[in-house]
Amino acid sequence: MNDLGLVIALTLYGYFLGAVPFGVVISKAMGLPDPRTVGSKNVGFTNVLRVSGKKAGTLTLVGDMGKGWVMGFAAMQLLQDEWAVLVVALAPFLGHLFSPFLGFQGGKGVATALGSVLGVAPLIGLVLLLAWIGAVAFWRYSSGGALTAFGLFPIIAALIRPTTAFMSFAVLVTGLIVIRHKGNIERLWKGTESKMGERKN
Repeated sequence: MNDLGLVIALTLYGYFLGAVPFGVVISKAMGLPDPRTVGSKNVGFTNVLRVSGKKAGTLTLVGDMGKGWVMGFAAMQLLQDEWAVLVVALAPFLGHLFSPFLGFQGGKGVATALGSVLGVAPLIGLVLLLAWIGAVAFWRYSSGGALTAFGLFPIIAALIRPTTAFMSFAVLVTGLIVIRHKGNIERLWKGTESKMGERKN
């Protein structure tokens, strides 16, 4: 059994860590435009990369993935129950999507979700990461890469870790990412989605 107080404390810490908008923090620290006011107005890696360049984009990616990985890895070390581990791993992802620091708005959660999965299931996380990189390299659409990777998530989970808890985690994360990409899906369908490497003023 896990200590309920520890689970609650880790979940709350993970949520508020996940809520830290690294894209905004890094952009302001570097004297760059607030990503909420330029480009797609998203706080995540892709928009920061597009409007502020590789350095800011890379730091945003590392920060957003890192907060997911830290909580996923910590949960694996400190907790035994799989449901408890996955609740803690989910917390930074939800914090990123619904950040109290941004009026309960947030990013699309792809990098943070990847980090969380890498923390709790490194092999599955690595497969998702490679799927994202491969799809982006092939199509040059960041959103297409994210949708491809997380579209595969429940399938990969069913093949490698088909527990009820992990399957529930995979389906919930995938569902929220698809919902967050509704506009991107429409633009991909219409052929108007921006490609990686295209800069916006």
